[in-house]
Amino acid sequence: MNLKKYSWEISQNEEHPAGKAMLYATGMSDKQMNQPFVGVASCGYESNPCNMHLNDFAGLIKEATKAHDLTGLVFNTIGISDGISMGTLGMRYSLVSREIIADSIESFILGHSFDACIAVAGCDKNMPGAVMGMLRINRPSIMVYGGTIRSGNYKGEKLNIVSAFEAYGKRVKGEMNDVDYQGVIENACPGAGACGGMYTANTMSSAIEALGMSLPYSSSTPATADEKLQECKEVSAYIKILLEKDIKPKDIVTKKSLENAVRVAVALGGSTNAVLHLLAIAKTAGVDFTLEDFKRVNHETPLLGDFKPSGKFLMEDLFEQGGLPAFMKYLLNNGMLHGDCMTVTGKTVAENLANIDPVIPSMVNVIHPIESPLKETGHLCVLKGNLAPEGSVAKISGKEGKSFTGPARVFDSELEANEAIKNKLVQKGEVIVIRFIGPKGGPGMPEMLKPTSMIIGAGLGSDVALITDGRFSGGTHGFVVGHVTPEAFNGGPIGLLKDGDMITIDADALELSCEVSEAEMEERRKSWRNKDVSDLQGTLKKYNKLVSSASEGCVTDN
Repeated sequence: MNLKKYSWEISQNEEHPAGKAMLYATGMSDKQMNQPFVGVASCGYESNPCNMHLNDFAGLIKEATKAHDLTGLVFNTIGISDGISMGTLGMRYSLVSREIIADSIESFILGHSFDACIAVAGCDKNMPGAVMGMLRINRPSIMVYGGTIRSGNYKGEKLNIVSAFEAYGKRVKGEMNDVDYQGVIENACPGAGACGGMYTANTMSSAIEALGMSLPYSSSTPATADEKLQECKEVSAYIKILLEKDIKPKDIVTKKSLENAVRVAVALGGSTNAVLHLLAIAKTAGVDFTLEDFKRVNHETPLLGDFKPSGKFLMEDLFEQGGLPAFMKYLLNNGMLHGDCMTVTGKTVAENLANIDPVIPSMVNVIHPIESPLKETGHLCVLKGNLAPEGSVAKISGKEGKSFTGPARVFDSELEANEAIKNKLVQKGEVIVIRFIGPKGGPGMPEMLKPTSMIIGAGLGSDVALITDGRFSGGTHGFVVGHVTPEAFNGGPIGLLKDGDMITIDADALELSCEVSEAEMEERRKSWRNKDVSDLQGTLKKYNKLVSSASEGCVTDN
């Protein structure tokens, strides 16, 4: 079988001598020239722990391709650190980076006629961006997750990145001195790896492993573990299998595999960002999977994982109990996964898990038994109502309560809200509204981890709620609702709210509503003014013009 299905054109085609000449100039041998070309896409860069080690992983992967008669060639794409950009104007570029990553993988692999792709991804948007790029090229592809970070420690307390944000709120409230504040900051992140709880990075790595696009254990193995280095060495063997069997991403990403991905993300207590990213992956794959499907699977799935931010544990704790395959085997044994879905091993989910011992919830606290879940239905609730006619997403673990009603305190930017929380202007019982920060209005739909962490740190976590047309970090917890659509920039009802309007969030009824009549809303619409975006340029200007709504995954290639 000829495995150089595409790269022959630049390396063997006698009518294209220039391409061959340029490849010789790189030092490529005749042997390498005649092997399949595998692009190794690295999201590595030096300024964040999630990504700082990925270029090293890419080098290991490239070196390992030689043993399988493959020619690995490294190229780079970008990443934006949510933790670093959070609360700054730079956060507008975070979700945008997902599209840039997909664009660059598509552009490089198709532009250079490569046969396959291995992408090494770390932070939140890296992973869905990589999978979307792989689906666009639809050539044999595997994602390698850079791995979760180990927990930090200060004065005997386990720390993670959210500890740093919440420490700021405690400091503002006067509950933490400068020495301890600095101690938390310096010790929250002990080295390489993505944020350690069930935040967006570990949510998406788990969902993508369940989807079948990464190798078993990829999502739960810590970045600094020997097993992660072994994964980098072994992945080339699997890309060779995919080439030989001609198994492509669109053979793997189906409605059933997407249901598996959602099921695992929900059962683990994953981030609301999973809704955006899995909808976008479905759209890119051409699979009819909508917000209603997400709502259905969420309703059918119990919350079993007791992970931070609302729980106690980190991904490293699941790793020590057998990793994600052990959890997936438990779900499969209980009829909660489609075992016949194809994966990047060239085998089905059931075949991958055949010899795996399931995690036994009765023996550990990380995973609760299906018979006594943390919550009988999923925590990623899709709410609709007169404030969100096209939907919104709330992460409700059950610890926040089931409903919240209070007067609106309205802000047209995150900065305004942060200042109000900092200056103790937000009162108990209020519903904070942060608007004009959706995909078009942000632009870029920034995450609201800073205000929600300040709320928790200020001791208001149980006393206020927050709704926004922006989104939340996987580290957010509390009574919060994001992805409100239509967003304010598109004339959605959230843009017509005024201070004092009574808002109700009802997790049981799955409703987000306000006590304002339709007639009053229409009267307010007459004087409504949209956000001025005339100063936008470049990336954000294009994103503002192209991006779809949050209910459709915020894709730019509609």
